[in-house]
Amino acid sequence: MKNTFIMKRAAWMLLIAAALVFGGPRAYAAIDGITGPTFNLTARAGYISTSEGGSYLMWGYADGAGLMQYPGPTLIVNQGDLVTVNLSNQLTVPVSIVFPGQSGVTAVGGTTGLLTSEAPAAGGTVTYSFTAAQPGTYTYYSGTRPELQIEMGLMGALIVRPTVNPATRAYGHSDSQFDHEYLFLLSEMDPDIHDQVAAGNMNPMDTTTYFPVYWFINGRTAPDTMGMAHDPLLPHQPYNIVPFMHPGEKVLLRMIGGGRDLHPFHTHGNHHKVIARDGRMLSSGVGADLAEMAFTTTVVPGSTADAIFTWTGEKLGWDMYGYTNATHPAYCSASGNPTAAYPADKLSQLPTDRCKPFPVTLPDQTDITNGQFYSGSPFLGSMGYIPPGEGGYNPNSGFLYMWHSHAEKEITNFDIFPGGMLTMLFIEAPGVTLMEP
Repeated sequence: MKNTFIMKRAAWMLLIAAALVFGGPRAYAAIDGITGPTFNLTARAGYISTSEGGSYLMWGYADGAGLMQYPGPTLIVNQGDLVTVNLSNQLTVPVSIVFPGQSGVTAVGGTTGLLTSEAPAAGGTVTYSFTAAQPGTYTYYSGTRPELQIEMGLMGALIVRPTVNPATRAYGHSDSQFDHEYLFLLSEMDPDIHDQVAAGNMNPMDTTTYFPVYWFINGRTAPDTMGMAHDPLLPHQPYNIVPFMHPGEKVLLRMIGGGRDLHPFHTHGNHHKVIARDGRMLSSGVGADLAEMAFTTTVVPGSTADAIFTWTGEKLGWDMYGYTNATHPAYCSASGNPTAAYPADKLSQLPTDRCKPFPVTLPDQTDITNGQFYSGSPFLGSMGYIPPGEGGYNPNSGFLYMWHSHAEKEITNFDIFPGGMLTMLFIEAPGVTLMEP
């Protein structure tokens, strides 16, 4: 198992490098999913992989005749749409879907269940309909034996885009403006439950002994979180998560609690501003005036939170591009202040940071070990010397910050670190075309 993990980690690093060099450009990062307002979902079984070499039976929603997904397809609709979800069931047990945050949900067909109408086992169907009245980030999941079926993978994300500026705002108001958006659907898994289901031991099943040892972002454990989207080696786990941005841009984090545990999600590099919870802006009536700054947001099971993250290089105390009077006299005066010629695309830093020299002398290369993402330079967008065989996975010389669960056990795969609920934010220099694995 250890050797499998090492090989997968090496392949992961190569995928990241290839994606950074050859990935396609984008105007903004759109959430990966399927658009409605009509969806045909099928509940079926499949197997997922974990990064250290595990393979486990899952149940999940598929897009029509496609493969089961973990999580289910991200459903993307517009505010005001009449949404229709046709659910077919190919599992050996009844299943259903509930839509928290949506009012007036109706169901046609199926049989009566505890929370909603259910699609009977082995070919049953049911149709759900509702009007997506409010923009925001939502979840959907099975309302049938949820303590078992959500654990088995029957859940997903629902995004309702506003009528005003839907490509760049989460809620229509300017306080929800973003340049890039990313989904962080957080979940966990107890493999013993999946082994029992695979063995046919579902009735009865004691879920009170639940003890997760895997933690996922968008259905993947690190380092697979940073691999290619729709990787053929992960056919049932199509969604990855690698945030990219330029200094000064705004990143929207759509966070969803997809399991049964709380997850403290932490963004290195800066605080983020939580502007909404459960599809409603934190507002007294004027924008997101009740928004809250946080360096860690506890993502609650069945709940959602939207946050805006930005990074400018503010208060570094030195010029992050390496501009000084000695290196760029046209940009920096003899007194160490920026001139009017200082490049306009690099003004995200405060004037008090610009033109200030790097405050320390770096050790000689013979005295240090280079990390895989070190560019050889402390300056954004500047490549420095790297010894042969070291580094090389940061071709644009960006700044990287780890984004992860702040519960240490949740950044492991079955006690193997690194893994679990972990990814990296790439901050690229102005002018660099952002890439997406």
